[in-house]
Amino acid sequence: MARYTGPVCRQCRREGLKLYLKGERCLSKKCSIDRRSYPPGHGGQRRFAKMKEYGIQLREKQKVKRFYSVMEKQFRGYFRAADRAKGVTGENLLLLLEVRLDNVVHKMGFTSSGAQARQLIRHNHFSVNGGKMNIPSYKTRPGDVVAVREKSRKSPFIIASLESKSDDQIPEWLTVDREAMSGSVTQAPMRDSIQTPINEQLIVELYSK
Repeated sequence: MARYTGPVCRQCRREGLKLYLKGERCLSKKCSIDRRSYPPGHGGQRRFAKMKEYGIQLREKQKVKRFYSVMEKQFRGYFRAADRAKGVTGENLLLLLEVRLDNVVHKMGFTSSGAQARQLIRHNHFSVNGGKMNIPSYKTRPGDVVAVREKSRKSPFIIASLESKSDDQIPEWLTVDREAMSGSVTQAPMRDSIQTPINEQLIVELYSK
């Protein structure tokens, strides 16, 4: 399973905004983008000013890939599926990424970051509709019930994450029962429910070249 293993904070600095890839650390004074809000590497402070149209489109694609922890080959697959589906390609792409199981687990508040959600799913800590599910990219659908498995309900990571996340931080298309450590996908997400600043049309323009 391919995944990024380098310094996570460099990704946020490269994209110029917080992607919340390290959970609570991103909200603390230790967040690197608060101290160095320019791209990493030599000449990073001048790099944004030099970007042309292609560079802007590329950065938007990279930002979305990193936010959802998706590698290039998988991202292209999502784009092809979004292009074939009815509706606006850019919106279809974001909504396909939004219903990934690792994103849903994180949005429900069971983990402090998407990376932690991905790891815990791979280690069999969650179930979907009563059955074990260890595929982070699993596409959830309205009516699906995602729950912490019985053996994992004393996990300090899951307990701490649930305690730190308030109900108003959970998207309206999800519901969570904290006592039962389970949640449901009540409806398909809408574009307005994605709060991260993303211009998906730039990604469509990039792949249309």
